Amino acid sequence: MKLTSLSSSLRAAFLVVAALVLATPAFADSGSIRFTVLKGGWFIGASGGSGSLTFRGKSYPISIGGISAGLVFGASETRFAGRVHNISRASDVGGVYVAAGAGGAVVAGAQVIRLRNEKGAVLELSGRQVGLQVNVDLSGLSIALR
Repeated sequence: MKLTSLSSSLRAAFLVVAALVLATPAFADSGSIRFTVLKGGWFIGASGGSGSLTFRGKSYPISIGGISAGLVFGASETRFAGRVHNISRASDVGGVYVAAGAGGAVVAGAQVIRLRNEKGAVLELSGRQVGLQVNVDLSGLSIALR
């Protein structure tokens, strides 16, 4: 193999490695999130709420919306708190999150959930649910910065 061919191959390999290093989410960060969701339904449910994201020392107001279909009965309020991981900027938390699950509350109950959006942001939430609700459904949750 000629020296020029070897140096071209090394240069190409270096560029590939550099591109991979720069393309990885090594700069991703995490923040804390809290919000309240009101949910109600009879087979088809709707939910809405608001809260805040704290990211890199700054607080951002968020709004929540969603629908669910399956066995949904009743109404409830859930206050969620947790962490959001794998975000580079506050706007990365915005998007649609989908999860299949089951839960319920009669007066009070607990919820734990892990969701991912199309940007790769991961929510790890726990919450306290109050109300009368039973659900075995496919739920969608949308988060937007206000």
